[in-house]
Amino acid sequence: MKLLFLGDVMGRAGRRAITENLPRLRQEWKLDFIVINGENATSGIGLSGAHAKTLLEAGADCITLGDHAFDQKDMLRFIEQEPRVIRPLNFSKAAPGKGARLFTAQNGRKVLVAQALGQVFMKRPFDDPFSALEPVLKAHPLGGQAAAVIVDMHCEATSEKMAMGHFCDGRASLVVGTHTHVPTADAMVLPGGTGYLTDAGMCGDYNSVIGMEKSEPLRRFITGMPKERFTPAAGEATLSGVYVETDDRNGKAKRIVMVRNGGLLQGAAP
Repeated sequence: MKLLFLGDVMGRAGRRAITENLPRLRQEWKLDFIVINGENATSGIGLSGAHAKTLLEAGADCITLGDHAFDQKDMLRFIEQEPRVIRPLNFSKAAPGKGARLFTAQNGRKVLVAQALGQVFMKRPFDDPFSALEPVLKAHPLGGQAAAVIVDMHCEATSEKMAMGHFCDGRASLVVGTHTHVPTADAMVLPGGTGYLTDAGMCGDYNSVIGMEKSEPLRRFITGMPKERFTPAAGEATLSGVYVETDDRNGKAKRIVMVRNGGLLQGAAP
């Protein structure tokens, strides 16, 4: 299978890059399944139902969220109506929606997508992501009903993302980090056959401070004093993420390539 995961969509610039490029990339790269992290797609904070529809209509087969999952209040209701949007497994036991789901790809094969939130340096005390993910992986062994398994590890610490990669090695097709908005350069296939990337980066304008217009973040770093709200940068966005090809016999990764399309970053493609 040919899988594409795109990192955090940041505001209008990120949404525009998705709608203008994803349908073409799906055809050119013959993609079987596409996952997008959309938790910053609405004004840089959360995802609205309307913007979730925009990403799905552009070609996303699944949208993952994150620690800002329900900052847009209509998502509380929308996620119950739209199974293609999932929130973190360990967000809250009372949260609506699901943290993992089995999807049917365009080629008819099943793909499990799961998301977990990290604990290190996060502002809220989330439950243990490893114990939350373990029963999901056990219930969907790679190469069985699930022809591919994709895990989105949404957290700050690179060490925690790496630990999750090794925890899932041999049991997932891809473990990819999100949340920091900066793509890392460590795409690899782990010894057990799991594709891994510490952070997919963002789909947003990189002439910014992690996707936000530069002036207000700079002011706060220099003076320690806030003056205005953060607003997403609106220049040309780079689509950032990772492409994985899996072995049809066992669902393990055969090939992994970083993806950077458009905008300021140097291009990378399968």
